[in-house]
Amino acid sequence: MATGFGIVGCGMISNFHAKALEEIRGAKLVACFDRFAGSADKFAEANGCTAYHDLDEMLADPAVDVVSICTPSGAHMDPAVAAANAGKHVVVEKPLEITLKRCDAIIDACKKNKVKLATIMPSRFGAANKELKKAIEKGRFGKLTLGDTYVKWWRTQEYYDSGGWRGTWQLDGGGAYMNQAIHNVDLLYWFMGDVADVNGMTGTLAHKRIEVEDTGVATIRFKNGALGVIEATTSVYPGLLKKTEISGTEGTVIIEQDDVLHWEFAKENTRDEKIRTELAKKSGNTGGASDPSAISYAGHMEQLKDLIKSIKTGKKPLVDGNDGRKSVEIILAIYQSSWTGKQVSLPLKRDPKIPKTSKKK
Repeated sequence: MATGFGIVGCGMISNFHAKALEEIRGAKLVACFDRFAGSADKFAEANGCTAYHDLDEMLADPAVDVVSICTPSGAHMDPAVAAANAGKHVVVEKPLEITLKRCDAIIDACKKNKVKLATIMPSRFGAANKELKKAIEKGRFGKLTLGDTYVKWWRTQEYYDSGGWRGTWQLDGGGAYMNQAIHNVDLLYWFMGDVADVNGMTGTLAHKRIEVEDTGVATIRFKNGALGVIEATTSVYPGLLKKTEISGTEGTVIIEQDDVLHWEFAKENTRDEKIRTELAKKSGNTGGASDPSAISYAGHMEQLKDLIKSIKTGKKPLVDGNDGRKSVEIILAIYQSSWTGKQVSLPLKRDPKIPKTSKKK
């Protein structure tokens, strides 16, 4: 019997979930809900599912096994908690939520109701990133020394003006870090391990009428002693492919978007040349560098497959709620450092308070 999915929030990102589910054998999109009834009706007509105008009614539908939360970032908690309380498994678009307190409410609800929780981080499922993770786990880098990631994207002013929630602390939860670069923040934590402390600087340099940052740099010290840099921006025209660089005493790997640019270790093995050859082919995918709709749904598809497998086997998803919380915590620490001008250590004891100077301009 197919695993039934219901989608909450019928904006742009819901289409990627719908396309991914079409490709998964044993999965079926059965329902949707949006607080704007017309949006739910339009989405349902396009995707052959049932539109609900009341969330509780959708959650009462026995055909719905999993609920995908695709609302604006700061509106994830309420429907996610409601879904968990209804006994549904939950998958939440990035970020899990915009504060640690709200992340914890989702995690706690899913734990209490014994349902699975996954946070959408599709970059972990790319072939190059999976090979890099394996190389780290095998100790091929020797001692990890540097972990850097760069998201130098471009967003027009029209992008921010197109939705009242965009560029606000209340619903976007942040700018280039929280909205765009969070995938790479997650990758860096996945590769390098927990973060010990951060130093950050942020600014709003290229856009008007937004509260949040469009440019930021941060230095990172990981708990294993390695250092790193995270750059995040939507102010760089025309928008460049995102890049991650991992280095150690015995190796360096550089991945741009989904392609291997550099793969070199002191001790070569039989797979290295194959990886360099097969994973260096340019796909032509810009990954949303200048257009947020120009991303592939392939990663979503693999992640939803992973969630379905975890439901059937009882194992935890590759990116669960706690993983989703980690990237939010790192970004909030960067924000706190940028606002206070001080180094911030992790774990955070509480959510940082947004200063009045960061309110909408």
